[in-house]
Amino acid sequence: MTQVTASHTAVLHRDTRFIPRKAIGGKGSYLHLEDGTKFLDSTGGAAVSCLGHGHEEVCKAVADQVHKVAYCHTAFFGTEVTEELAQFLVDSTNGKMSKVFVVSSGSEAVEAALKLARQYFLELETPQPQRTRFIARLPSYHGTTLGALSAGGHVQRRQPFEPILTQNTSHVSPCNAYRGKKENESDADYVARLATELDEEFQRVGPETVCAFIAEPVVGAALGAVPAVPGYFQAMKAVCERHGALFIMDEVMSGMGRCGTLHAWEQEGVVPDLQTIGKGLGGGYAPVSALLIGEKIVQAIDRGTGAFRHGQTYQGHPISCAAALAVQKIIKRDNLLENVRAMGAYLEERLRDTLGGHPFVGDIRGKGLFWGIEFVKDKSTKEAFPTSASLAFHIQETGLEKEYSLSLYAASGTVDGIRGDHVLLAPPYNVTNEEIDIIVAKTAQVIDRVFSKVVSV
Repeated sequence: MTQVTASHTAVLHRDTRFIPRKAIGGKGSYLHLEDGTKFLDSTGGAAVSCLGHGHEEVCKAVADQVHKVAYCHTAFFGTEVTEELAQFLVDSTNGKMSKVFVVSSGSEAVEAALKLARQYFLELETPQPQRTRFIARLPSYHGTTLGALSAGGHVQRRQPFEPILTQNTSHVSPCNAYRGKKENESDADYVARLATELDEEFQRVGPETVCAFIAEPVVGAALGAVPAVPGYFQAMKAVCERHGALFIMDEVMSGMGRCGTLHAWEQEGVVPDLQTIGKGLGGGYAPVSALLIGEKIVQAIDRGTGAFRHGQTYQGHPISCAAALAVQKIIKRDNLLENVRAMGAYLEERLRDTLGGHPFVGDIRGKGLFWGIEFVKDKSTKEAFPTSASLAFHIQETGLEKEYSLSLYAASGTVDGIRGDHVLLAPPYNVTNEEIDIIVAKTAQVIDRVFSKVVSV
């Protein structure tokens, strides 16, 4: 990025002191920058660009929809493309989810999930208005709007806004085997301990007051592609069912094929009551996300008021739906989920071979084409680098340098929401072996470069 003053741009960039280099084009796994750089987008932005850039079929589908109908308000009209996308998504769950609510961002999808969970209990034949609370996990991230941020448990992201966040969400431990599992503890014992913790939290706040438990099947930005151990989500859903609460899976980052199945819950042996999806839904070709809704919730609303008390100007936007439908049809037609699984296994192998022995790489974890690398100062104690080192930031910024031209999605707070550093890799579903070799080689070069400076300081 170029250092400038804010007066040189009318855009409020993420950092007011820097203007990012401009992207002027893109094809496949690469973005083309104004200075001539060919930039390898190994993270798909924020795990978004599942088909890469410049996919001609998707671009044509979007253009065709613009010429049909670009916008109409869903209070007045529906569109064919919205109906087709919703049916495609319902069918993709084998009917386990029965309705779809399409919006524009992951945060909006989570907001809708929280509100619908609350309304469900008001619509029951015997209403339960006392259910006003949610239970989530530390240090989860469910979105940036106030309701979604309130549900999340990421300390750094919440801190400036704590005084205006709702106080109706409490948090339990994540399922993070690297940091949470005790020495010689089996997966089954670890799951049992976490299930007990969740049950005790229900009891502490009053089980009759909880609307839902919300969790990511593979934790993305907050922890760095951390999957749960086998049996975890089955145990968590059982606790929810015991107390009559709903089970929400936030698959905004990890879903829609990113982890090797279209829906991440397919690998967990559970079906959520509500499911949010986003990034891989439209692959970045238009802003789109959605809430998938279980039949019992649909039936409760239908037998009650018949209306979800929530609506947005751009819900079910035809252009967004056209982009999402095209992306999903291509993933299915080209059998890209098989490529996600195959290339994901190759990416894991190459990461472990190249970085597994690195003195400052504590853990390599993930699923499909969603992988995280956690950095530690001491591998034996898992001690994190001090926050003053800004390690994750430096790794990301170094990757952006022209010498490397590689995206590494970095975040801090891996240990407790404040301390700890990791980077994410999330290449497109049609990535090749050759591109993965380049991604791993460049990632290793960036890491070596940064640690040569950190250790020498």
